[in-house]
Amino acid sequence: MDDRKLAYSQGLSNVPLRAETIGQMWASVVAAHGDRDAIVSRHQGIRWTYAEIDEQVERCARALIADGVQKGDRVGIWAPNVAEWVVIQFATARIGAIMVNINPSYRAHELEFVLRQSGCTMLILAPGFRNADYRALLKAAEAPALTRSVVLGEGWEAFLERANEVSPEALAERENELDYDDAINIQYTSGTTGFPKGATLTHHNILNNGFFIGETLAYTPADRVCLPVPFYHCFGMVLGNMAIVTHGACIVIPGEGFISKEVLETVEAERCSALYGVPTMFITELASSEFEKTDFSSLRTGIMAGSPCPVETMKRVQSDMHMPEVTICYGMTETSPVSTQTRLDDPLEKRVGTVGPVHPHVEVKIVDPETGRTLRRGETGELCARGYLVMLGYWEDEEATRDVIDAARWMHTGDLATMDDDGYVNIVGRIKDMIICGGENIYPREIEEFLYSHPAIVDVQVIGIPDPKFGEAVCAWIIKRQGAELNGKGVKDFCRGQIARFKVPRYVRFVDSFPMTISGKIQKYKMRETEIEERGLSELETA
Repeated sequence: MDDRKLAYSQGLSNVPLRAETIGQMWASVVAAHGDRDAIVSRHQGIRWTYAEIDEQVERCARALIADGVQKGDRVGIWAPNVAEWVVIQFATARIGAIMVNINPSYRAHELEFVLRQSGCTMLILAPGFRNADYRALLKAAEAPALTRSVVLGEGWEAFLERANEVSPEALAERENELDYDDAINIQYTSGTTGFPKGATLTHHNILNNGFFIGETLAYTPADRVCLPVPFYHCFGMVLGNMAIVTHGACIVIPGEGFISKEVLETVEAERCSALYGVPTMFITELASSEFEKTDFSSLRTGIMAGSPCPVETMKRVQSDMHMPEVTICYGMTETSPVSTQTRLDDPLEKRVGTVGPVHPHVEVKIVDPETGRTLRRGETGELCARGYLVMLGYWEDEEATRDVIDAARWMHTGDLATMDDDGYVNIVGRIKDMIICGGENIYPREIEEFLYSHPAIVDVQVIGIPDPKFGEAVCAWIIKRQGAELNGKGVKDFCRGQIARFKVPRYVRFVDSFPMTISGKIQKYKMRETEIEERGLSELETA
C-alpha cells in the first residue's frame, strides 16, 4: 500500500469567515477610516478619503435606485481603470444589483454577446479606451434587454443628480433586503468549449477571498497598493480593490491601462508599499529606461499572478524592486479567484516552483482526471478546489456548470498539478488548450468561430505557442477555400477592430489539412509541436 499522504489539503485558520454583505463591510471600513486615503487616481487627478468616496458611492447607489435598478438586475461596467469603476463596484453591491464586468478591449461582436447573455438592462461605459470609441461600438451591438446607458464624463454627473430622488432611508431599506449569499457579480471567463461563460459570484465569495488575500499580504490601513492590473478582471477587482478596502488601505491607480513609465512614477510619487502585475508587466518594468531612476524603497510586497513566473524575474523583483515579500497567487474566476497563495516568508524555491499552499477555509485536492480518485502527493492530476470561494455557477448555463462543479461541490479547474509533502501546489500544465497571453485567458474556439465568418476560410484551428514575453502567442492554422486569395496580413486585418487585440493571431499558417486521429479528432498538440520545432521555440516550452 502507498503510504504517501493523499494530495489533499485544507486551509486551517483561527480567523473566521466574514458573514456580511459588501455594503456592511464598506460601512464599517468608512466608519473606522473615514479620514484616510481610500483611492488615488493619478491620471484623473483624483484623491479621495474613505469619507469622500463614500459620498460618491452613496450618490451612485441612490441614483441607480432612482433609475429603476432592482435587486438582481444586471448592470454592466465597460471602462478602463478609473476611480468611478470602484464607485460603481461598491454602489451596485449596496443595492443588490449584479455588476457585469466587461473587458475594456472588447469590440462590438464581444460586447453584444456579453450584454445579451447576461441580460444587462443598464450599461455604464467610458467614452472609449485607446483607439476604441465605445459609443460607436455600443450602437453596433444588438442587446434587446438593454434599456439605458450612462457615459462616464458626459452624462455621469447628471446621472448622479438623480440621487436626490431617493432618500437615504430608501437605500437603507434596500440594503436590509440583501443576504451575503446573493449573487453580486458576473465575470466572463475563458474556456475552450465555446464563447465566454459568466461566472456568477456572491458577496460571500468576493469579500472573503479579498479579505484573506489581504491577510496573507499583512495589509494594514498604512498600505498603499499600486494597481496597474485591470479592474474588469478578478486580479484588479478582488486581489486589488477588495483586499485593499477590507483592510482600510489605499487603492492607487497609475493609469487607465498598463504603461510601465506611469507605474514606476506612481510607485515613487505615492510611496506605494505594494505593487501588482502579471510577469509580463514586471519584465517590462525591469527593462524600462526609467527603472534605474526610480526609488523603490517604499515597496515591501505585492502579487505576481496570471501566468508562470520566470525564476530570474522573481529574484530581480525581490531584490532590485525592493519587494522581499512579493507573493504568487493561483486561482480562477470561478473560485473568486484565489485558492492558493505563497506566504510572505516562503523560501524562493517555493515562491517560484509552486503557487503556494491552500488559502484559509479552502480545500484543494489532486485527482485522476479519468476516474476522479484522489491521488497521492507527488502524483500529477487535475487540481480541484472546494469551499466558500466556489461560484454559484455559470449564468443561465446549468450544463456548463455541471461540467465543472461536481455533486460534492468540487470545482474542477482543468489544470494539471502536483502537491508536495509540505502541501504546496505546482501547476504543470493544462488539460484543455486555453491560451494565456500576457495574463489574458483566450479561448481558441471563440477566435475560430470568428474566423469561420471570413469567406475565404474553409476551416481553422487556433493554438497557443510559447512566447518569451507574453508566455504564449496566438497561432492560427487555416485551410483556404479553393482559389481564394488570402495571406497572413489579410487575416490580421480582418480581425483588427472586430475582436480584442490580444486575440488577433500573431502567427498564421496556411495548410491543406490538420493532423488528426484515426477517429477524426484534430490533434492540436501536433500542431503546437510543429510550430515549436520550426520556429525554434523549444527552449521556451515548459508544459
